[in-house]
Amino acid sequence: MAAVTSAVVLAFVIPLGLLVRTLAEDRALRAATSQSVCIAGAAQNITDPATRDRVVEQCGDDRPGAPPPTVVLSGKTLLGPEPPAFDPGLRAAIEKGTAQTVTTPAGKIIYVVSITKADRVVVRTVVPNAELHRGVAQAWGTLGALGLALMLAAVVFAARLAGRISRPLLQVAYAAETMRSGALDTRVPERGPPEVVALAGALNGLAERVQQLLAAERDAVADLSHRLRTPVTALRLDTDGVADPDVRERLRMHVSALEKTVDAIVHDARRPSRTQPGTSCDVGRVVAERVQFWSALADDQGRALQLFLPERPLRVRLDASDLADVVDVLVDNVFAHTDEGVALTVWVVARGDGAVVLSVEDGGYGLPSGDVVARGSSGAGSSGLGLDIVRRLAIASGGGLELGRSQMGGALVRVVLGAA
Repeated sequence: MAAVTSAVVLAFVIPLGLLVRTLAEDRALRAATSQSVCIAGAAQNITDPATRDRVVEQCGDDRPGAPPPTVVLSGKTLLGPEPPAFDPGLRAAIEKGTAQTVTTPAGKIIYVVSITKADRVVVRTVVPNAELHRGVAQAWGTLGALGLALMLAAVVFAARLAGRISRPLLQVAYAAETMRSGALDTRVPERGPPEVVALAGALNGLAERVQQLLAAERDAVADLSHRLRTPVTALRLDTDGVADPDVRERLRMHVSALEKTVDAIVHDARRPSRTQPGTSCDVGRVVAERVQFWSALADDQGRALQLFLPERPLRVRLDASDLADVVDVLVDNVFAHTDEGVALTVWVVARGDGAVVLSVEDGGYGLPSGDVVARGSSGAGSSGLGLDIVRRLAIASGGGLELGRSQMGGALVRVVLGAA
């Protein structure tokens, strides 16, 4: 709007400014010509010097503050200042009777000729640039101020008009970003232009539909898990009736793995989307609480459990309960897939880019290689759902999951968490 308005204003102001200058010059030239004609008539017809001077003075009232004209009669100066020695315009007026207007750097010179039977009267009038352009600067300043006021008014009006569209759109964008973070109960105010209202209504309907689908999915998974528990329980009872001890033990291990898989599916399906904008927690406090919880079991199994925490608080973009689940999954994997007495260490360190790294390493057999690790499985007989949950939570916080081998020879799981 500012560009368009400035173009329109300039298209009108520039020609109007030039017109004002031309009109001012014409006004000054007309006044000087009228004075010169009056003086020429007085010099031609009045012979008394006193009367002639009085008439000339009255003729000069039309140009207050202007330099007095020069009256030349019979080649001699009769009134006014002496003209320059070399003046082609004055010579042409005296010799040929040519009336003209000559432009000079200092202004314009008007030559008026009055011819009588006996001689020629020539009036030389100088119109300086200050008189030619009197009032032009003030007029240009007024035009410029009006143009700026017009542009300012147009910009203010455009900003207010655009705000009626941009503000509702920014609210829609903020709500969409909030929904993307997991707060599906967010709704957009349906106000503004009709198109924005339609967009807000569609986004609200989409969020509501996604909530319904997620709730239906969780209910379906929960119902499926309850249906699976009955045959799994029956399978466990049948396993206890197997006579061969080795076969019975293998069947028990498989049934236990199946139960853990079903429990992990139910737990993951019922997990609410707790990651809200601005959600954060202190890593050191949460990790210390969970390691304290697992330390009792570590003492019973003769495991050396070490914990290294930073001296200052480190906050990450993750809910405290989600971070507690991450620590539980990582420590539980060590207890479940290593022998009793195997040591484990938990580290929490801050990286240079602001991210926080939670590492759990043990002295066991290490992680399996190949596709099993790529899927996030923590070992033989594992469903891999635990590390999948950890990976999703790490990505949701702005980080990721890294697997490797620890300095103790066992598994190393490194969770990178985004700083709050």
